[in-house]
Amino acid sequence: MAVYGYCRVSTLAQADEGESLDVQRRQLEGWATMQGVIIDKMFVERGVSGSVAVSERPEGGAMLARLKRGDTLVASKLDRLFRSALDALAMVERLKDQGVSLVLLDLGGDISGNGLSKLFLTIAAAFAEAERDRIRERITQVKADQKARGRYLGGKVPYGFRPGQDGALEPVPEEQRVIARARELRAEGKTLRDLRATFEAEEGVRLALDTLARVTK
Repeated sequence: MAVYGYCRVSTLAQADEGESLDVQRRQLEGWATMQGVIIDKMFVERGVSGSVAVSERPEGGAMLARLKRGDTLVASKLDRLFRSALDALAMVERLKDQGVSLVLLDLGGDISGNGLSKLFLTIAAAFAEAERDRIRERITQVKADQKARGRYLGGKVPYGFRPGQDGALEPVPEEQRVIARARELRAEGKTLRDLRATFEAEEGVRLALDTLARVTK
Protein backbone atom coordinates (compact mmCIF):
# COMPACT_ATOMS: atom_id res chain seq x y z
CA MET A 1 0.00 0.00 0.00
CA ALA A 2 1.99 2.93 -1.33
CA VAL A 3 1.19 6.63 -1.54
CA TYR A 4 2.14 8.49 -4.69
CA GLY A 5 2.08 12.24 -5.26
CA TYR A 6 1.63 13.90 -8.66
CA CYS A 7 2.63 17.45 -9.62
CA ARG A 8 2.42 19.13 -13.00
CA VAL A 9 3.17 22.56 -14.39
CA SER A 10 2.50 23.60 -17.95
CA THR A 11 3.36 26.80 -19.81
CA LEU A 12 -0.20 28.03 -19.30
CA ALA A 13 -0.09 27.37 -15.60
CA GLN A 14 3.24 29.12 -15.15
CA ALA A 15 2.17 32.15 -17.16
CA ASP A 16 -1.37 32.62 -15.92
CA GLU A 17 -1.88 30.82 -12.61
CA GLY A 18 1.53 31.31 -11.00
CA GLU A 19 1.33 27.80 -9.56
CA SER A 20 4.82 26.37 -9.08
CA LEU A 21 5.96 22.82 -8.57
CA ASP A 22 7.32 23.77 -5.15
CA VAL A 23 3.88 24.97 -4.06
CA GLN A 24 2.29 21.71 -5.17
CA ARG A 25 4.95 19.64 -3.42
CA ARG A 26 4.44 21.53 -0.16
CA GLN A 27 0.69 21.03 -0.38
CA LEU A 28 1.07 17.29 -0.88
CA GLU A 29 3.65 16.99 1.87
CA GLY A 30 1.38 18.94 4.21
CA TRP A 31 -1.50 16.57 3.48
CA ALA A 32 0.76 13.56 4.10
CA THR A 33 1.86 14.98 7.46
CA MET A 34 -1.75 15.55 8.54
CA GLN A 35 -2.69 12.02 7.49
CA GLY A 36 0.34 10.50 9.17
CA VAL A 37 1.58 8.88 5.97
CA ILE A 38 4.71 9.11 3.84
CA ILE A 39 4.65 9.85 0.13
CA ASP A 40 6.65 6.97 -1.32
CA LYS A 41 7.33 8.71 -4.63
CA MET A 42 6.56 12.10 -6.11
CA PHE A 43 5.93 12.08 -9.85
CA VAL A 44 6.82 15.52 -11.22
CA GLU A 45 5.69 16.58 -14.68
CA ARG A 46 7.54 19.65 -16.00
CA GLY A 47 6.21 21.70 -18.90
CA VAL A 48 3.51 19.26 -20.01
CA SER A 49 0.19 20.70 -21.14
CA GLY A 50 -3.02 19.71 -19.40
CA SER A 51 -4.45 18.93 -22.83
CA VAL A 52 -2.34 15.74 -22.87
CA ALA A 53 -3.98 12.73 -21.23
CA VAL A 54 -2.26 11.69 -18.01
CA SER A 55 -1.57 8.23 -19.45
CA GLU A 56 0.35 9.84 -22.35
CA ARG A 57 2.55 12.05 -20.15
CA PRO A 58 6.06 10.73 -19.33
CA GLU A 59 5.63 10.81 -15.54
CA GLY A 60 1.89 10.21 -15.63
CA GLY A 61 2.25 7.05 -17.69
CA ALA A 62 4.99 5.73 -15.39
CA MET A 63 2.84 6.49 -12.36
CA LEU A 64 -0.25 4.70 -13.68
CA ALA A 65 1.82 1.64 -14.56
CA ARG A 66 3.09 1.51 -10.98
CA LEU A 67 -0.25 1.74 -9.17
CA LYS A 68 -1.53 -1.37 -7.39
CA ARG A 69 -4.58 -2.26 -5.33
CA GLY A 70 -4.59 -0.45 -2.01
CA ASP A 71 -2.38 2.40 -3.25
CA THR A 72 -3.30 6.06 -2.92
CA LEU A 73 -2.73 8.74 -5.57
CA VAL A 74 -2.80 12.36 -4.42
CA ALA A 75 -2.66 15.62 -6.41
CA SER A 76 -3.19 19.22 -5.36
CA LYS A 77 -5.84 20.07 -7.95
CA LEU A 78 -8.12 18.29 -10.37
CA ASP A 79 -6.67 20.06 -13.41
CA ARG A 80 -3.12 18.95 -12.52
CA LEU A 81 -4.20 15.42 -13.45
CA PHE A 82 -6.99 15.62 -15.99
CA ARG A 83 -7.51 17.28 -19.35
CA SER A 84 -11.33 17.18 -19.48
CA ALA A 85 -14.44 16.17 -17.58
CA LEU A 86 -14.72 12.94 -19.56
CA ASP A 87 -11.04 12.18 -18.98
CA ALA A 88 -11.48 12.73 -15.23
CA LEU A 89 -14.53 10.49 -14.95
CA ALA A 90 -12.96 7.70 -16.98
CA MET A 91 -9.80 7.77 -14.88
CA VAL A 92 -11.74 7.78 -11.59
CA GLU A 93 -13.63 4.68 -12.71
CA ARG A 94 -10.37 3.03 -13.76
CA LEU A 95 -8.74 3.73 -10.41
CA LYS A 96 -11.79 2.50 -8.50
CA ASP A 97 -11.73 -0.76 -10.46
CA GLN A 98 -8.05 -1.13 -9.56
CA GLY A 99 -8.77 -0.47 -5.91
CA VAL A 100 -6.72 2.75 -5.91
CA SER A 101 -7.82 5.75 -3.86
CA LEU A 102 -7.69 9.15 -5.53
CA VAL A 103 -7.17 12.21 -3.34
CA LEU A 104 -7.61 15.70 -4.80
CA LEU A 105 -6.88 18.39 -2.25
CA ASP A 106 -8.98 21.08 -3.94
CA LEU A 107 -12.01 18.77 -3.76
CA GLY A 108 -11.54 18.01 -0.08
CA GLY A 109 -9.83 14.63 -0.12
CA ASP A 110 -10.69 11.15 -1.39
CA ILE A 111 -13.15 11.64 -4.25
CA SER A 112 -13.41 8.00 -5.33
CA GLY A 113 -15.58 6.78 -2.48
CA ASN A 114 -19.21 7.69 -3.17
CA GLY A 115 -21.80 8.95 -5.63
CA LEU A 116 -21.78 12.48 -4.23
CA SER A 117 -18.05 12.74 -4.85
CA LYS A 118 -18.58 11.56 -8.42
CA LEU A 119 -21.25 14.19 -9.01
CA PHE A 120 -19.04 16.90 -7.57
CA LEU A 121 -16.12 15.66 -9.68
CA THR A 122 -18.24 15.89 -12.84
CA ILE A 123 -19.12 19.50 -12.12
CA ALA A 124 -15.62 20.48 -11.02
CA ALA A 125 -13.99 18.84 -14.03
CA ALA A 126 -16.33 20.68 -16.39
CA PHE A 127 -15.46 24.00 -14.74
CA ALA A 128 -11.73 23.22 -14.89
CA GLU A 129 -12.00 22.43 -18.59
CA ALA A 130 -13.90 25.66 -19.27
CA GLU A 131 -11.30 27.67 -17.34
CA ARG A 132 -8.43 26.10 -19.29
CA ASP A 133 -10.19 26.97 -22.58
CA ARG A 134 -10.71 30.53 -21.36
CA ILE A 135 -7.02 30.92 -20.48
CA ARG A 136 -5.96 29.50 -23.83
CA GLU A 137 -8.32 31.85 -25.68
CA ARG A 138 -7.05 34.88 -23.75
CA ILE A 139 -3.41 34.04 -24.46
CA THR A 140 -4.23 33.58 -28.16
CA GLN A 141 -5.91 36.99 -28.21
CA VAL A 142 -2.96 38.65 -26.49
CA LYS A 143 -0.52 37.12 -28.98
CA ALA A 144 -2.68 38.21 -31.91
CA ASP A 145 -2.80 41.76 -30.54
CA GLN A 146 0.97 41.80 -30.00
CA LYS A 147 1.55 40.52 -33.52
CA ALA A 148 -0.75 43.19 -34.97
CA ARG A 149 1.28 45.84 -33.12
CA GLY A 150 4.56 44.47 -34.42
CA ARG A 151 5.66 42.88 -31.15
CA TYR A 152 8.32 40.17 -31.22
CA LEU A 153 6.76 36.86 -30.10
CA GLY A 154 9.83 34.67 -30.26
CA GLY A 155 11.29 32.50 -32.98
CA LYS A 156 13.30 33.75 -35.94
CA VAL A 157 13.56 37.52 -36.16
CA PRO A 158 12.60 38.74 -39.65
CA TYR A 159 15.43 40.16 -41.75
CA GLY A 160 15.60 43.92 -41.46
CA PHE A 161 14.57 44.05 -37.79
CA ARG A 162 15.75 43.33 -34.27
CA PRO A 163 13.82 42.99 -30.97
CA GLY A 164 13.64 46.21 -28.96
CA GLN A 165 13.53 46.56 -25.19
CA ASP A 166 9.75 47.02 -25.16
CA GLY A 167 9.16 43.93 -27.29
CA ALA A 168 8.59 45.86 -30.51
CA LEU A 169 10.59 45.07 -33.63
CA GLU A 170 13.04 47.85 -34.47
CA PRO A 171 14.41 48.38 -38.00
CA VAL A 172 18.10 47.67 -38.59
CA PRO A 173 19.33 50.52 -40.87
CA GLU A 174 21.90 48.47 -42.81
CA GLU A 175 19.43 45.66 -43.49
CA GLN A 176 16.63 48.07 -44.35
CA ARG A 177 18.93 49.62 -46.96
CA VAL A 178 19.44 46.16 -48.48
CA ILE A 179 15.67 45.60 -48.51
CA ALA A 180 15.04 48.92 -50.26
CA ARG A 181 17.70 48.12 -52.88
CA ALA A 182 16.24 44.63 -53.37
CA ARG A 183 12.82 46.09 -54.07
CA GLU A 184 14.27 48.49 -56.61
CA LEU A 185 16.06 45.68 -58.44
CA ARG A 186 12.97 43.51 -58.32
CA ALA A 187 10.91 46.34 -59.87
CA GLU A 188 13.47 46.43 -62.69
CA GLY A 189 12.71 42.81 -63.45
CA LYS A 190 15.64 41.12 -61.70
CA THR A 191 15.09 37.57 -60.47
CA LEU A 192 15.58 36.50 -56.89
CA ARG A 193 18.76 34.68 -57.89
CA ASP A 194 20.00 37.88 -59.57
CA LEU A 195 19.37 39.74 -56.30
CA ARG A 196 21.20 37.18 -54.24
CA ALA A 197 24.21 37.29 -56.56
CA THR A 198 24.23 41.11 -56.54
CA PHE A 199 24.19 41.44 -52.75
CA GLU A 200 26.78 38.72 -52.33
CA ALA A 201 29.10 40.51 -54.72
CA GLU A 202 28.44 44.10 -53.63
CA GLU A 203 27.65 43.76 -49.91
CA GLY A 204 29.22 40.44 -48.99
CA VAL A 205 25.77 39.38 -47.81
CA ARG A 206 24.22 36.07 -48.87
CA LEU A 207 20.47 36.05 -48.39
CA ALA A 208 18.21 33.04 -48.73
CA LEU A 209 15.82 33.11 -51.67
CA ASP A 210 12.79 32.83 -49.41
CA THR A 211 14.03 35.85 -47.43
CA LEU A 212 14.41 37.87 -50.61
CA ALA A 213 10.95 36.77 -51.74
CA ARG A 214 9.43 37.90 -48.46
CA VAL A 215 11.11 41.32 -48.28
CA THR A 216 10.31 42.17 -51.91
CA LYS A 217 6.59 41.34 -51.81
